[in-house]
Amino acid sequence: MPNYILDFEAPLQNIYEKIEALKKTGIQTGVDVSSNIKQLQKKLEAKTKDIYSKLSRWDRVKLARHPDRPHTMDYINMMSESFFELHGDRYFADDAAIISGMMIMDGQSFIVIGQQKGKGTKENLKRNFGMPRPEGYRKALRMMKLAEKFDIPVLTLIDTQGAYPGLGAEERGQAEAIAKNLFEMSLLKVPVICVVIGEGASGGALGIGVGDRLFCLENTWYSVISPEGCASILFRDASRANEAADAMKVTSNDLFEMGIADKIISEPDNGAHFNPEASADVLKKVLLEEFKYLSGLDKDDLIHQRMAKYEQIGEWKES
Repeated sequence: MPNYILDFEAPLQNIYEKIEALKKTGIQTGVDVSSNIKQLQKKLEAKTKDIYSKLSRWDRVKLARHPDRPHTMDYINMMSESFFELHGDRYFADDAAIISGMMIMDGQSFIVIGQQKGKGTKENLKRNFGMPRPEGYRKALRMMKLAEKFDIPVLTLIDTQGAYPGLGAEERGQAEAIAKNLFEMSLLKVPVICVVIGEGASGGALGIGVGDRLFCLENTWYSVISPEGCASILFRDASRANEAADAMKVTSNDLFEMGIADKIISEPDNGAHFNPEASADVLKKVLLEEFKYLSGLDKDDLIHQRMAKYEQIGEWKES
């Protein structure tokens, strides 16, 4: 079991603790408890499938935020043969909330860009809790233009509460940096695949989220605002975030049904935080398959299809 247990995972923890207790008893007494352990393991598997098949939208938001969930650097390490990180925006500073660099995956080079949350207080402070500043988005754009120059596909991994809203970030042009990325990403002459691996909040996520494909891991969310922020505005009460999540339709399934997400990437039955390696294996397979298709497209066709994809999102009326 992970170190941190969500409220709806408590029944699983109880069964898991019984299994561990039986194992200790068997070792200490020499009594054969294997049949009892098998029964409990079957019960654990059945309970896991039952719980995770009935998750609410708010439950999935909590899963996306799970502290044991793999982050950008975890996926890079698990999927690639090598990774060379590149730093700095060449204007102001290096933003540790965004990781970028050259990754080789199954012999194919990628420029990978992703938001990075920390594990523990010290790293979270270093990474600014995964909330990029303007220099992070400008670093990301520098990497994208480098990819275009050398004809290397771009992979972005989205996992952020949003762009950092501090005064300094606004003074240095937070909105302009994000807006420029949206424009430039729409016209990049290389394949761009975007994957939501955790949280995808507001323009902070969209700043590295324009591409030929948008994939979502199963237990993720992606929206213009967090459920708590929406609840604060609509209900004047952030504690009603679960209601806001339902109203906003923020989950990967919702995004797929609305035509925003192109594919939902399955996670292990009880979430990526239980088995990060299995989650990374599935993601790697999907990415390589999709790149194989996109790399065969003409540059102009690539951009045309990308623009058409975004033109079809949403509903409008002409009068």
